[in-house]
Amino acid sequence: MPRQAGEGASGPNKAFVTIPEAKCHGMRMKFFGNPVRKVAEVKFMFKASKAFSSFSIDDLQKAKEFYGKTLGLKVSESAEGLELHPGNLDVFLYPKSNHKPASFTVLNFMVDDIEAAVDELKKTGVRFEQYEGAIKTDEKGIHRNGGPSIAWFKDPAGNILSVLEDKGH
Repeated sequence: MPRQAGEGASGPNKAFVTIPEAKCHGMRMKFFGNPVRKVAEVKFMFKASKAFSSFSIDDLQKAKEFYGKTLGLKVSESAEGLELHPGNLDVFLYPKSNHKPASFTVLNFMVDDIEAAVDELKKTGVRFEQYEGAIKTDEKGIHRNGGPSIAWFKDPAGNILSVLEDKGH
């Protein structure tokens, strides 16, 4: 029987490639404690001491206001763009003249109570997306399907963000 991701050999420059047991992103499945199957072990050729995520925006000042004041995140500005510091994560936003919004969620914010988070964000002017079909949302913009509840919204550049309920994980 295959071992669970993270079991067995580990160490510097090693990682497991996983396939989720259900139709969901592997990291999200692992994060919420659901099983993922190990399919291969991969050795990296380099040794990274730190990693961060990044995505483009079209207006630095609008992004600074939105992420800093509307969302209340710690934001610092550099010559190259904005650094966000939600929790213990670093996210870099860079201006791009031909920016096109991502068609997928670029940043998820874990919250204890999605109802309260959605209500609070709406008070700051955040509008939640309404979807139909497989990711149908309710009147508040919250998708509920037995898994973690999630609500999507956009930043001023049109990038998709979300609040995702963390029920004790």
